[in-house]
Amino acid sequence: MLGLFPKSAILTAIAALMFAAIGHRSANATVFNPESFTIENGLQVVIVPNHRAPVATMIVYYKVGAMDEPPGKSGLAHYFEHLMFKGTKNMAPGEFSRTVARNGGRDNAFTSQDYTGYVTTFAADRLDLMLKLEADRMTGLRLTPEDIAPERRVVLEERLSRIDNNPRAQLSEQAGAALYANHPYRIPIIGWEHEIKSLNRADLMAFYRAWYTPNNAVIVISGDVTATNVKPMVQRHFGALPARDLPTRPDWKEPPRSADRAVSLSHPRVRQPSWSRRYLAPSYSTGDRQHIYALNVLTEILSGGTTGRLYRRLVVEQALAAHTGAWYSGDNRGPGVFGFHGSPRPGRTLDEIETAIEAEIAAVLKDGVTDEEVKLAIERLRAEAVFARDSLNAPPRILGNALMSGQSIEDVEAWPERIGAVTKKAVDAAARAVLNTDGTVTTRLTPQSKPEKKS
Repeated sequence: MLGLFPKSAILTAIAALMFAAIGHRSANATVFNPESFTIENGLQVVIVPNHRAPVATMIVYYKVGAMDEPPGKSGLAHYFEHLMFKGTKNMAPGEFSRTVARNGGRDNAFTSQDYTGYVTTFAADRLDLMLKLEADRMTGLRLTPEDIAPERRVVLEERLSRIDNNPRAQLSEQAGAALYANHPYRIPIIGWEHEIKSLNRADLMAFYRAWYTPNNAVIVISGDVTATNVKPMVQRHFGALPARDLPTRPDWKEPPRSADRAVSLSHPRVRQPSWSRRYLAPSYSTGDRQHIYALNVLTEILSGGTTGRLYRRLVVEQALAAHTGAWYSGDNRGPGVFGFHGSPRPGRTLDEIETAIEAEIAAVLKDGVTDEEVKLAIERLRAEAVFARDSLNAPPRILGNALMSGQSIEDVEAWPERIGAVTKKAVDAAARAVLNTDGTVTTRLTPQSKPEKKS
């Protein structure tokens, strides 16, 4: 299993960055031309036909993630994701994956703050079998103590290897805890170790019964399929599953900020020091949505490869940074994040990186961007989108992520038109709205000398 899927600049690359890229095609263009239908129990199915090869990728999304865990139960969504590969009345533990493999397919899964996804890639003529397997475990999972205990050890080992033994991940975890004062995004997806250890079968089954239901799911299929062929299969395997009332979701809101925060970590495993700064930003679900498209363009202006402002100024002209950039994550159910990062060249310092990036932020706020920068940013992103439509894996990721964050298929298809309307004035306004705010979190990751061994 892929496991946790944090929402950050690096770890949303497949969904968020590809989504941003495909959005910058010419006005009046569409993106995927998907087909969609919803059956009586509320299960939505989205199809992206691609007949270039007789294969398909299917992702079953559940609109439940780490942000939906009860207090004191961190890691529950991710732990449960692991257990979805255990047994049902019709399948022994592990038989799901063995069946997929025996039919030439591959399976995987991921958990984010906002949703959980289960991925299978297979020959298109095996779709009926894959739908049958997914329908069986949507409501028919059976968990025994023998299933739960070994998987807890797997999850704890995953936390040890991914977080506790990784200084960069440790710092990122603490930065998240500092950035959000109220929203559950402050809690790591994988959970806190002491709370993972306390989760029990009752917690897991209550979570399953609350959220794993057809009216809280979306199936996205990309490949050699059509809605005409898929709909009878979906109806046959999922049609009898009843919809259930979903729990009431809290309306999480962040309070006003009056202070910035600094988080630092020194560790003997760090070889390359780094600096970052995070700002809360609007997303599709929260804040001022009018700035979302402009913030994507601003990110490209600042961080569009070797032509971006930050690379050109800090790496090429000033020879300060080994690498630097900016990122924006706005495809969330909760608040978005706009951030900057940089690492110094040998002989340079984090103070110099901080000063230089702050100067670039100040320049954007004072002088804004140029019409030419906006035009070129959109053109670069349009060029990156050339192969997105032909990909087997990108369409279900992009569409599923959009639907899980409160967008519609129409929003995805309208990206080219909406991004084409972005102007210099809009980008300048978005920069002022986000980069002038209090409540930033600045991080520093530095090497630490190993203590001398005592004789």
